[in-house]
Amino acid sequence: MIVTLIVLCEIAFWVLLAAGLALRYAAKMPRLGAAVLLCEPLLEVVLLVVTAIDLKNGAAPDWKHGLAAVYIGFTVGLGHSTITWVDAWVAHRFAGGPPPVKPPKYGMARAAHEWRTAARWTVASVTALALLQAAVWYVGGDGDTGSLRAWQQKMLFVIGLNLVIAGSYTLFPKRDPRGDVKHMPGPPAG
Repeated sequence: MIVTLIVLCEIAFWVLLAAGLALRYAAKMPRLGAAVLLCEPLLEVVLLVVTAIDLKNGAAPDWKHGLAAVYIGFTVGLGHSTITWVDAWVAHRFAGGPPPVKPPKYGMARAAHEWRTAARWTVASVTALALLQAAVWYVGGDGDTGSLRAWQQKMLFVIGLNLVIAGSYTLFPKRDPRGDVKHMPGPPAG
């Protein structure tokens, strides 16, 4: 049941996003569109409550409960940036707005972009870690929490991987092959 609910939440996320943006741009009802977009977090609340009820009713904690926590964490950490990007794309494509801003490709601007990305993934992972730990405490010492602990290890790996990627762009900034000086870090002026 939990996996089905996760799939339904993902589908509902995109349906609400499409409906909110359609109301905002096609129907010219920006407030109603914003109200629909604000319903997105309710999906995670429903998933959290159903997962807690499932555990309370005696279900053995397994990978599905961990996946629910991870899904909620990733929605918290990455949902807003996803909605913002899709909104900018729809505004450009269908409402004459400016094109979405592309991430920088070179130099320290790219490194800063990678650190912002790593921060979003870290928020997602820390949220999942907290929910997983809450589930471990909720189940108590008598239950088998090995699958929840395994998800926690995966979230720590995600944090580490994103920090390594961001750090690599800082230590070894990608240079513009055209030699464009504005993207390349240079010596301080003086």
